[in-house]
Amino acid sequence: MMDGVLAVWKPAGWTSHDVVAKVRGILKVKRIGHTGTLDPQVTGVLPLCIGRATRVVEYVQERPKSYEAVMQFGIATDTEDLTGTIVSEMPSVELTEQQIRDVLASFVGEIDQVPPMFSAVRVDGKRLYELAREGQVVERQSRRVTIYKLELLELQLNQPRPLIRFSVVCSKGTYIRTLCVDIGKALNVPAAMAELTRTMSGGFTREQCLTLEEIAQLKASGTIEDKLMASDEALDHFPRVTVSAADVQRAFQGKRIPLRGLLEQNAFEQDSLLRVYGEDGLFAGLFQPDDETQSLKAVKVFTPTAE
Repeated sequence: MMDGVLAVWKPAGWTSHDVVAKVRGILKVKRIGHTGTLDPQVTGVLPLCIGRATRVVEYVQERPKSYEAVMQFGIATDTEDLTGTIVSEMPSVELTEQQIRDVLASFVGEIDQVPPMFSAVRVDGKRLYELAREGQVVERQSRRVTIYKLELLELQLNQPRPLIRFSVVCSKGTYIRTLCVDIGKALNVPAAMAELTRTMSGGFTREQCLTLEEIAQLKASGTIEDKLMASDEALDHFPRVTVSAADVQRAFQGKRIPLRGLLEQNAFEQDSLLRVYGEDGLFAGLFQPDDETQSLKAVKVFTPTAE
């Protein structure tokens, strides 16, 4: 059975669900899940978890993401990008490079964001974009997100409505459209996102991705499984520990592993998830230290005989 994580380069015009459906058809497998929705017009890295790897979707999608974005000053829309209806505009905007650099620097760190109306966030059981299409605007709770890095890549200031291109590394749940709008507000001008590309997700970069055409070719040649990353490798942001063969069997039986039985370990925090391996390198699953019982309790067990 096919099992692992496959990094796909999502083309423009496709939803994330379209990509899942296409790859499911190519690979002839049922269990596939993506690790973070991309808007149809956005291109970029979209890791797909296949087979038993669907059990680690939540951990892969929690990792930081990076993007390259183009934003335009002088125009604001109801969707916060250039696909929407204009709600505010200025015929001419004058900004300096230093003004832009100073404002971008002010967004690095933890910030509050209000999710856009055209988003998949649920309010009272309905998606915000469903309410937006009905002409409704509802109050949204702000969310705390983290901007780890924000770098200016290009400026086009010598035009009535300037453009800038920047790269950003951010936490899960960050809306780059909203970031563009908020940067504009900080500069006292309307702004909207013009283009967006996701350059990293789940630890995968652009260079590791396959196009849909390449996936079909590799499947036809029988070599597609060579491109799958094992579930535990996709979790390499969690510390690794080694236990005895007997403790691996205890884990497979649903029992806890004594902390004193760890044969090899890296430094880890008490509340950190750990990747647990046997002496032979067999991945047992994700476990969490329990200080009270001085043991590791199972979070996700990967028994060799599981489906």
